[in-house]
Amino acid sequence: MARPEDAADWTHPQIAQMHWLQRTNLKTARAWRLKQALREVFAQGAGIVHATALLEAWISWARRCRLAPFKRLAATLKKHRDGILEHFRSGLSNGFAEGLNGRIQAAKARARGYGTDRHLITISYLICARLKHLPKNPWTHAAQQTAA
Repeated sequence: MARPEDAADWTHPQIAQMHWLQRTNLKTARAWRLKQALREVFAQGAGIVHATALLEAWISWARRCRLAPFKRLAATLKKHRDGILEHFRSGLSNGFAEGLNGRIQAAKARARGYGTDRHLITISYLICARLKHLPKNPWTHAAQQTAA
C-alpha cells in the first residue's frame, strides 16, 4: 500500500481528492504543500549551492505562510542552517547516533533504571557493540560445555 506522502504512488481518486483540497485553500493543504516543498529541498539539493538556494526560498515561504508551526520550524531551520547545509556538502547525517541512542533508551526502559552509571555504560556497550562471539545466556552456555 502506498504511503500518503509518496505522491508519485497515488491512485487517480487520491490525486483528484488532493487537487480538490488544494483548491479549497485550507490550512492543511497549505501545510501539506510546505511539507512537500521541504522534502523536495532534501531530494533535489544535490550540491551545496543549489541546496542553499532551495532552503533559503523554503524558509522565506514558511516565515510568510501564517501557520505558526511552520513559522517556528522556519526559525529553527534558519538557526541551524549551517549544520543542515553541511549535510549536502558531506553527505553525512546523525542517523547512526540517533539509532544507538534509541537502543540505549530502550535498554534503560526495560531495566527500569540501573544501580549505577557504570552499569548503564556497561550494558550500553554490550547492546551497541554488536559482539558476535558472546553467548546469549552465559549460564546455559557453561552448562553445555561441562556436559560435553
